[in-house]
Amino acid sequence: MNDAQGSPVLGGTRWRRFAVAFVPAVAVVGAIVVGMANGAIAASFSVSGSTFKVSADKLDGTGFVQYGGTVHDKAGNIHPVAVSGIKSASLSNLCQSVVVPGTPISLVIRAGRDPNHPATATGLLIDMTQLSGDATFQNISIGQDASTLDKGPSTAVGQAGGFGQQADSVVITGLHQIAWSTSAGTFALNGLDLSVSVSGEQCFT
Repeated sequence: MNDAQGSPVLGGTRWRRFAVAFVPAVAVVGAIVVGMANGAIAASFSVSGSTFKVSADKLDGTGFVQYGGTVHDKAGNIHPVAVSGIKSASLSNLCQSVVVPGTPISLVIRAGRDPNHPATATGLLIDMTQLSGDATFQNISIGQDASTLDKGPSTAVGQAGGFGQQADSVVITGLHQIAWSTSAGTFALNGLDLSVSVSGEQCFT
């Protein structure tokens, strides 16, 4: 496998300005607004009618998997997503924002701004539509049958015959993500700060 400059990469894979919609992709970051479910599949509940944005200076994760899927809202609308799972992750300078539909108001959540105390999570599952950042994977397998993925959370398994990928670990710097939902077994938000912005502040534009 070659890197972005065309040089072979052994053991690890690095792509500069890694950007995706659906698959392949990586993602792991939390949605506090939409809630967390212990061991639940992210797509197993009705999502809200709005996506939310998440950013982090750095994500360091172990046990990554991803495959294609869909989520549905309460009205029955279906949304295609990349379902991403990670066993454990730390996130530095985590930000999440969601705009209240029909208003200029947004809810902004920040955590892990102390470099020595990042936000941490286990059993993460994310239904995402977009991700950008600089990503490095260790021992990645791309194009694996989604039903055979075994490096992520135990519930993160796709349909037989579907596209899947997995890696021992992943590091993403400058992470920007748009998602419909996230669930986690545990989520430790060190230095949590929640604010309401009347000017529609978001984690990124």
